Amino acid sequence: MKVILQRDVKGLGRAHEAVETADGHALNHLIPKRLAILATPAAEKAAAVHKAKAESDRQVQTQLITQNLETLAEARIVITAKANEKGHLYDAVGVPEILAAIKEQAHAELPEEAIRIEKPFKELGTFDVPVAAGEGFGKFSITIEAES
Repeated sequence: MKVILQRDVKGLGRAHEAVETADGHALNHLIPKRLAILATPAAEKAAAVHKAKAESDRQVQTQLITQNLETLAEARIVITAKANEKGHLYDAVGVPEILAAIKEQAHAELPEEAIRIEKPFKELGTFDVPVAAGEGFGKFSITIEAES
């Protein structure tokens, strides 16, 4: 059955793409959860328009992230957190804390999904934070220091 995806579906395709899938999968999973609609000629035309707009938005987003990465590469981002004498943090530093520090200290913004840390930081020190935007990758450094 041919359907048009309304959102990105892992293993199937991106939003606004027409894909061929099993009838049962489309009727029992994709359509009821509003992840896809039936691919009619009118829906395919509308999807083409939406796909072009989404692609241009994605390019603008990637360009903004690239510019902000250049700013972050020059900036020194310091996050202070409570830690014990061995350098272990009482509360982990994750994506929300990193985003707040970026906004406050570097006056730059990144979308939450662009930051690709495997797990929150639980130690004092300097760490590289990977950032992925579309096809581009980059990184910047943060320093986690103990509160006095």
